[in-house]
Amino acid sequence: MSTVNSQDNEDTFKILVATDIHLGYLEKDPVRGNDTFVTFNEILDHAQKNEVDFILLGGDLFHDNKPSRKTVHSCLESLRKYCMGDRPVQFEILSDQAVNFHYSKFPWVNYQDENLNISIPVFSIHGNHDDPTGADSLCALDILSCAGLLNHFGRSTSVEKIDISPILLRKGRTKIALYGLGAIPDERLYRMFVNKQVTMLRPKEDEDSWFNLFVIHQNRSKHGATNYIPEQFLDDFIDLVVWGHEHECKIAPFQNEQQCFYVSQPGSSVVTSLSPGEAVKKHIGLLHVKGKIMKMEKIALETVRTFHIEDIVLADHPDLFHPDNPNVTQAVQAFCMEKVELMLDTAERERLGNPRQPEKPIIRLRVDYAGGFEPFSVHRFSQKYMHRVANPKDIIHFFRHREQKEKKDIDLNFGKLVSRPAEGTTLRVEDLVKQYFQTAEKKVQLSLLTERGMGEAVQEFVDKEEKDAIEELVKFQLEKTQRFLKERRTDAVEEKIDEEVRKFRESRKKNTEEEDKEVREAMIRARAHRSEGDALVAASSDEDSMDIERMGISNPSDGLSSTLSRGRGRARGRARGARGQNSTARGSSRRGRGTTSQESASGSRSSKPVSVPGKNMSILDVFRSSKTDHSSNSFQSYSEDIIDIDSDPEDTSFVPSSKTNQRLPATSSHSKRGSQSQASRGIEYESDEDDPFMSSAMSRRAK
Repeated sequence: MSTVNSQDNEDTFKILVATDIHLGYLEKDPVRGNDTFVTFNEILDHAQKNEVDFILLGGDLFHDNKPSRKTVHSCLESLRKYCMGDRPVQFEILSDQAVNFHYSKFPWVNYQDENLNISIPVFSIHGNHDDPTGADSLCALDILSCAGLLNHFGRSTSVEKIDISPILLRKGRTKIALYGLGAIPDERLYRMFVNKQVTMLRPKEDEDSWFNLFVIHQNRSKHGATNYIPEQFLDDFIDLVVWGHEHECKIAPFQNEQQCFYVSQPGSSVVTSLSPGEAVKKHIGLLHVKGKIMKMEKIALETVRTFHIEDIVLADHPDLFHPDNPNVTQAVQAFCMEKVELMLDTAERERLGNPRQPEKPIIRLRVDYAGGFEPFSVHRFSQKYMHRVANPKDIIHFFRHREQKEKKDIDLNFGKLVSRPAEGTTLRVEDLVKQYFQTAEKKVQLSLLTERGMGEAVQEFVDKEEKDAIEELVKFQLEKTQRFLKERRTDAVEEKIDEEVRKFRESRKKNTEEEDKEVREAMIRARAHRSEGDALVAASSDEDSMDIERMGISNPSDGLSSTLSRGRGRARGRARGARGQNSTARGSSRRGRGTTSQESASGSRSSKPVSVPGKNMSILDVFRSSKTDHSSNSFQSYSEDIIDIDSDPEDTSFVPSSKTNQRLPATSSHSKRGSQSQASRGIEYESDEDDPFMSSAMSRRAK
């Protein structure tokens, strides 16, 4: 391959890549208030000096969903200063822009607007901080898009199915298919990927000649069972993924061995949390793309305020500190002051070589005082550094590491439940309930109910004080199990019933979507039951309150029904409890449940009763019922193999590897054009030191 000049070649795309700028973060802070605006100007200045074709932002341009006037004004000022001008745009758009920007009043890219003079187009997805909200589903990026200073793409309004249509770009002989997906709640998107409701559309003609670039803003590291997006969920025809939301800078592309695409995590351009990941040097990327060959050039940000963090475990220094020493607190304080002084010296040495860096650094000292030690006054300690650090109020943080050694005899292991929580995080109630039942003795384990449903009900009881949540969930799942057994026509033998119940329970545990619907339905019934009780208490005397349990309760599974008490049905129909019950009935029919509400025969103005199983109804009693319910329920189980990549190595060797058959078809989203032939794929990647366009062609990936 002949040597070419990548800066002047008409076939080479130059793209400035950045994520998580968080404009407006701590804007009222007297020291750090302008940090985000200064760094944003530096990013745009790099784009202008390098004469990039366009800027690609991976979400969270703004820190707040409703940014202040100062923040919006500063952003508009910067974009107008650096991105407007006479320099012509060298690439063209081939895709239907009415599809790419269908939610905008001006569905075309800004540099093609005859009323605007754009020299550097900006393409951006929204993040979780600046996502669309409100009745009109607008966000701050829509304001910039309407003003013609930014192109907001990757927006999805559907909660049932997502079709990601790419923006097709061409410069000379290089073609890029730019995919984008704005921030969506991780649990919802995880479920949509599992259910194959996410489709990435591909060009109809010559699909293997496109460089496929995907921008996403989700959790990359695993924070819970479904609170992240595994890389294996993404399609394998993608060439490069720009991953936003994660603030640790890992901008050097790292290859996923299963899907064979590369992932670049630029990280944030400002420190928003005092965690070790934020202390990594901040960079943006200059991406060169020619044909199917790419090169990522790292650009260090010089205006970012330096941040140093260090941990101290007092128990690791028995020669210096002893809890029984009366002067141990003073000794610990002196030791902490010495550590802070060392970090300040390090920060000062770094700043001397970079005059653009802010003068006051951010310092964080985390002290583990487990082992009988006591913390000292943080406020008094901070007073000594008011004029030397940018964060004097939270310069030191005391915490106690949980000692697991004392709990060896307890079966409950929080380490297996979730990863070690970060600062300020707590374990969830539903996770504790699930772990309790999974590790409990066999005689107290659940045999009919599921741990997930029980955990959600307990969470509803704790957080929202829904007193009937657990009871209604038990009734609902019992009723559903009864219908299942009647449909199977199981013999009234205890051993066979237990086996069928076990199989039914396992099928429900696998179908998480169906189980979520069960929980929601039970919670609606619990709220309706509470509303009904409140209305009756207000409208009835003490004598009437004894008849509450006999009001309009019916069970469609066994044909049992009880009529409403005279007078009370009409009072309840006019009270607010009736409104809650009507909404419950609508919710039941909309979700396709077998528990439909029946009209009471005692009066036309009485409200629809809520379906619950009969009192004292057991599994064996279902076979003694004179009627059979023929309602059908289908259960679908899902399974996926998720391979977690814990971390990206900093020193990555980008040696191409051939595609293997280590695919995970159950978890990857699908393309409408089917699986692509990988014989002509062949992405080449080289390090920053070498010219990416001088290397020989790489080996093609096998299908």
